Amino acid sequence: MQLFNKQKRIHYLGFNDSWFSVLGILFLSFVTNYLFNNPSERPSIELVLIGWFASLLFTIIDWLIIRYILIFLRKKYPSFKDDLKRILLLIFAIISVILLVDLIGGFLMAKFFSLLGFNSNHYVNIKVLLPIILITIMTMAIYEAVYYYVRLKKSIRDEEHTKQLMIQAQLDTLRNQVQPHFLFNSLNTLRDIIEQDTKADAKDFVDNLSGIYRFIIEFGDSHLITLNKELQFAKAYINIQLERFGHNLQLDWTIPEDKHSLLIVPMSLQLLLENAIKHNIVSASKPLLIKITVTTDTLVVRNKIKVKSTQTPSTKTGLKNIKKRYQLISNKTPVIKNDGAQFTVALPLLQPLKERS
Repeated sequence: MQLFNKQKRIHYLGFNDSWFSVLGILFLSFVTNYLFNNPSERPSIELVLIGWFASLLFTIIDWLIIRYILIFLRKKYPSFKDDLKRILLLIFAIISVILLVDLIGGFLMAKFFSLLGFNSNHYVNIKVLLPIILITIMTMAIYEAVYYYVRLKKSIRDEEHTKQLMIQAQLDTLRNQVQPHFLFNSLNTLRDIIEQDTKADAKDFVDNLSGIYRFIIEFGDSHLITLNKELQFAKAYINIQLERFGHNLQLDWTIPEDKHSLLIVPMSLQLLLENAIKHNIVSASKPLLIKITVTTDTLVVRNKIKVKSTQTPSTKTGLKNIKKRYQLISNKTPVIKNDGAQFTVALPLLQPLKERS
């Protein structure tokens, strides 16, 4: 029968109960024999053994039937919301099975012992069955406790897995926002270079751009990368922008070597550099200086605000994207400050996982 298949049994019970069944049956058989024993009689050792084997037989029958019903009910009512219904049905089944099996067994034992000349009325005493029913219910309560614990762990594990899938989906969506956005701006830059400079400059730009896209292909699916990798990507991006702006775009950054192994959200620094260039004047009369520094656990990017006269309203998509990605993978978020004269963003630098754990 399918429900007695070992794997199915373990699935519905929550554990392999072979040894628990053996010990439980032995214990209940001794209790049953003791309760049915008449203290006023002094039967021989042979009759004691016969009585115990009979009790063992009836206990095995009780146990297997109740255990089968237990598995059947768990298969029929697997949900947490059905727990009360399942437990009440199980208690009813325990009472019914013990009354039926043990009364029939007691009646047969009474007939047997009466033929041997012993008083056998106590073998059909319903009151004797009450402690057996209570002990059996307590035994099944152990099954229920184990089953509840196993299901609770699985529920927490499934919930965590679902949460991880949702986070992964959101991160994928955010990454997919960044990459087309970057390509669009890069093509605009290429157009400006073609209009302003020579074809050789445009060729250099395309070469640099292909290198950047190799980086995106390699690390685009990562939640976090080392600061060293992000700096390499940012430098490649700045080299492209220097093709367009020359000395009008200036960077001041000195990052200590011991910080290079810290982790950062991919393309976050590049987005901040792009944001600064996009929203500020970059010209010979008003060169744009972007300063990048590192504190204990943050990468700070700041620039003076030089608003363009033809400035289009900012949707702040890039900043929102960075903040959302940090929120999904850590309990830290970027700090953004705008005092009207200077724009500052502090990106959290995260410790590698083995150091955080």
